[in-house]
Amino acid sequence: MSRPSSAGGGGLGAGKAGGGKHGAAGVQATVTGSGSVAPSPAGSLPPSAGVPGPAPELTALFECPVCFDYVLPPILQCQAGHLVCNQCRQKLSCCPTCRGPLSPSIRNLAMERVASTLPFPCKYSSAGCLLSLHHSEKPEHEEVCEFRPYTCPCPGATCKWAGPLEAVMPHLMHAHKSITTLQGEDIVFLATDINLPGAVDWVMMQSCFSHHFMLVLEKQEKYEGHQQFFAVVLLIGTRKQAENFAYRLELNGNRRRLTWEATPRSIHDGVAAAIVNSDCLVFDTSIAHLFADNGNLGINVTISMC
Repeated sequence: MSRPSSAGGGGLGAGKAGGGKHGAAGVQATVTGSGSVAPSPAGSLPPSAGVPGPAPELTALFECPVCFDYVLPPILQCQAGHLVCNQCRQKLSCCPTCRGPLSPSIRNLAMERVASTLPFPCKYSSAGCLLSLHHSEKPEHEEVCEFRPYTCPCPGATCKWAGPLEAVMPHLMHAHKSITTLQGEDIVFLATDINLPGAVDWVMMQSCFSHHFMLVLEKQEKYEGHQQFFAVVLLIGTRKQAENFAYRLELNGNRRRLTWEATPRSIHDGVAAAIVNSDCLVFDTSIAHLFADNGNLGINVTISMC
């Protein structure tokens, strides 16, 4: 069996077909690891997604001179009255327009009241989003906007690729060719050499129901001598699409069984979000050894439609 490679890559694997479901032999792959809204003020626009867009000359008044995004409440100005968004302001030592001091902070309440009467385009409008929203709704919408760029879903921070959803699978097939893809709603994900020290990731793909799912087993060393494993399934798709599926992970062997069932996360959320929120199968080294065979751990993976 191959041993895990260095950080950044996906796991290698060799699959074989089988039959049956829920405990019967399915498809198996051997995978190596890789290291690693408050109420609106009087006279303001009621929050409502999809309202008609504002006149461009009005929203242009709120354009940040640094990042060209919109300056939204709370709106602060320099002593000469120039605006800059709060994100950029934290990085500046002087006004980017007049080079005057940014402190003390001066609140522009008049511009805030104007902003509360205008709908602002989504920041991903150039990518195709047609929504204009009240400023209080913009951040929440932009977190889930279907036109938001997708980053590479592979664990680790070595790949900096980002692009539209339809380009994710071509990217994985071109840049991460070592990741195995198996067909079918029931497979066995076999992670090899789980006793390797340090942080290690095992990755493979599962294709069923005309969608692709990324399976990730990640080992982290929480503190010296104590390691934890995190197993999660991500959909190569949107959060809304992910709600149509459920997955089950099962460790089975030596007259023991450990099962986790959940809704897959979208790759927009990523593995880290699942781990932080404990929305995944979590077990420690002692549990892993109960189900492992010569340092290799098999996880039965079942995808179903809701």
